[in-house]
Amino acid sequence: MINTPSSRSATTPSLLPSSSRDPTKHTITQIKDAVRDGLRAVKNAIEDGMVVPGAGAFEIAVYQALQEYKNEVKGKQRLGVQAFADAMLIIPKCLAQNAGHDAQDCLVKMLQEHKGLDRCVGLDLGTGEAMYPAEAGIWDNYCVKKQLLNSCTVISSNLLIVDEVMRAGMSSSKDNSLRDQHPQPHQ
Repeated sequence: MINTPSSRSATTPSLLPSSSRDPTKHTITQIKDAVRDGLRAVKNAIEDGMVVPGAGAFEIAVYQALQEYKNEVKGKQRLGVQAFADAMLIIPKCLAQNAGHDAQDCLVKMLQEHKGLDRCVGLDLGTGEAMYPAEAGIWDNYCVKKQLLNSCTVISSNLLIVDEVMRAGMSSSKDNSLRDQHPQPHQ
């Protein structure tokens, strides 16, 4: 006999407690967050009046543009452009990993597909192959990507400043320790 609500007697235990059908507080919070995020994305798109291709396509396009720009830059600045370009690939890598694909394979596919095209190429999370997000209707908010670029440059600049301050502190402490080890004779 199948244990359904109508066939249960008062003494027959249910296979599933009735509370398992009710959403938990955590589930309700996640649903609220998802709805709020979706509404915010729509609000941002309306206020911006524009969107950019999603699925990691924006980051791939920026990476390719920075690779071309790097050839115009000389000296140490070239290393900075390369580092910034490499950092742009973090989002497509995370998308691939979170979808259960090999991140490096997915990046190679997207970069090869994007090279020489005027179209943005993103990642199909289902297959791990390159795809055209604009055709699939996958978009990101312009203001979010703009904020991403702004935040990245500010954070990078702050890290470089901290690095320089620490180097200056290390060199001054090294100079002081050398003076302490080899005091100059008084004249």
